[in-house]
Amino acid sequence: MAAIVPILKALLPHVTQIATVAIPAFTKKPAAAKLDPVVAQQIEELQAAATKNAESIHVLAEKLQQTIQGIELGAEKIQRDTARLRTLLVISWIVAGGAMAAALVALIR
Repeated sequence: MAAIVPILKALLPHVTQIATVAIPAFTKKPAAAKLDPVVAQQIEELQAAATKNAESIHVLAEKLQQTIQGIELGAEKIQRDTARLRTLLVISWIVAGGAMAAALVALIR
């Protein structure tokens, strides 16, 4: 395993050169494919579909962002309401405790 590291370090600088030479060889189309109108039409249809899909994904992402913002606003409102209700609960406990104390004082006298 340790012997592989120096080999990789030696080869990695040349990978980009190899890729720039090899990739065009694999992507070149034969002359028959360039002249075939059916293939050209299919390529255009695929490109149009890919463009439409990209636009749809963009719109979907915007809608998702708006939905998340709405959820965050709703969560903030729920937190405010919960804090308000918690305050009212504490106040009601204090009032109930005071009423119970007053009732006990009245019973004792």
